[in-house]
Amino acid sequence: MTTVVRVASLLFAAGACWASAAQAQGPGAHHLHHALMPPGMIGQGQLHRGGPVIGYFQPVEIRGPAGVLVATAVENNFGPARATPYCAGFLIGQVYRLRVTNIPGYDGAELFPTIEVIDRLYPPAGQERQFPIIVELIQDDLEQALSGKFVTRVVYLEDPRNALPARSDGKPQSWFDVGAGKDPLLTADMLGRPVAIIRLGARLPGDVGREDDRFFYGCPPLVEYPAAVKVLPRPPVRAPQTPDVPEPAAEPSTRARPASEPTAELGARVPRRAPAPATPLDVRAALRGAAGNANSAAAKTR
Repeated sequence: MTTVVRVASLLFAAGACWASAAQAQGPGAHHLHHALMPPGMIGQGQLHRGGPVIGYFQPVEIRGPAGVLVATAVENNFGPARATPYCAGFLIGQVYRLRVTNIPGYDGAELFPTIEVIDRLYPPAGQERQFPIIVELIQDDLEQALSGKFVTRVVYLEDPRNALPARSDGKPQSWFDVGAGKDPLLTADMLGRPVAIIRLGARLPGDVGREDDRFFYGCPPLVEYPAAVKVLPRPPVRAPQTPDVPEPAAEPSTRARPASEPTAELGARVPRRAPAPATPLDVRAALRGAAGNANSAAAKTR
């Protein structure tokens, strides 16, 4: 069986999740672990070293091509298929068996990769889900495994002293082939800190007969996280518009009208009062003469 070994990197802004610097390995050094060891041995060795890794559920986000479905093992059986990206918390040092279906271009094909989390990240408290380990099942890896090859992918966290200070949100995970005969775990250890190992092969559940527990590696517990909700950008804020308020109607006059003044219904024309008749000139003179006689009589009686 041909083996394909690849290395993928995790890049976070300013290396916020970096815990300890990777030690330089000189030529001729003896390395305790290598990527061809059986699944679970490297992670268990990490637990024996102690530290804040025992019992810690490290968030892991599994990505894949559009339409790919993944299912995790529960009680020696696979649960419901989930759409990618799928996020769950995996224990450090345990091996998780997955079932990958609905692979583009391969109707009915299934793959059963394993994920071994060998170290954890150290994000700020309360932000663990914002910094998961990214496990990306690219189309080329799936096709290599379906053709009978065994693919090993090591995910490592870049050394912040050498990584470029650039964000990788929404971009495909960076990876490269280490070449035949080379250890991807050693390469990842030289470039940063290895955190996960993904193995894809042609092994099927029927290959182990009744030894389902060995195939599922004991079905270690996990914590499923709800699917991330895509937050849409807020619409642009518009200036408030003043509504057109109609002018209030003129109130009717409350002036009291004399009883003799005729009233009219609203909108009806009120007839104008006829002018008083003119007084003749001789009558006016007689009135002035009577007024003068009255004044002289009043003066005599004083």
